[in-house]
Amino acid sequence: MSGESASAIQKGQVDLLDFIDWSGVECLNQSSTHSLPNALKQGYREDDGLHLDSDADEQLLLYIPFTQVIKLHSILVKGPEEEGPKTVKLFSNKEHMGFSNVNDYPPSDMAVLTPDNLKGKPVLVKYVKFQNVRSLTIFIEDNQTGSEITQVQKIMLYGST
Repeated sequence: MSGESASAIQKGQVDLLDFIDWSGVECLNQSSTHSLPNALKQGYREDDGLHLDSDADEQLLLYIPFTQVIKLHSILVKGPEEEGPKTVKLFSNKEHMGFSNVNDYPPSDMAVLTPDNLKGKPVLVKYVKFQNVRSLTIFIEDNQTGSEITQVQKIMLYGST
């Protein structure tokens, strides 16, 4: 993934929130009190008091299916400077991944998030690898300081249908 500025999301790219199949969304290792909807759902993700926390360790594994095939252009992952995500791996159309097998597959793309990314600067993905996406798996491998808990304030996916 390119850390280049996507501050002006390209024309034709939209927030893909409306195309998420919420019945199939999963998040492994999430805190029961600070769960994925806090970072992903409209309204919740805009509230700075709400966030997603990891539970047993710093890793999070998110599975996001879509109601139709999408093209992913960029991803925004917002978090605090200390506990914010660092290494993020994206997998296109890989179902039933768990912590035991996530490293068995090469990611479609990966990024090391910078402080600018954590403040809301989107990260461009390798667009050619995300042309016919039915589901997206996001593996947050670690955080900025190596602390036990990773915190995500907001996740936004940009692209087109």
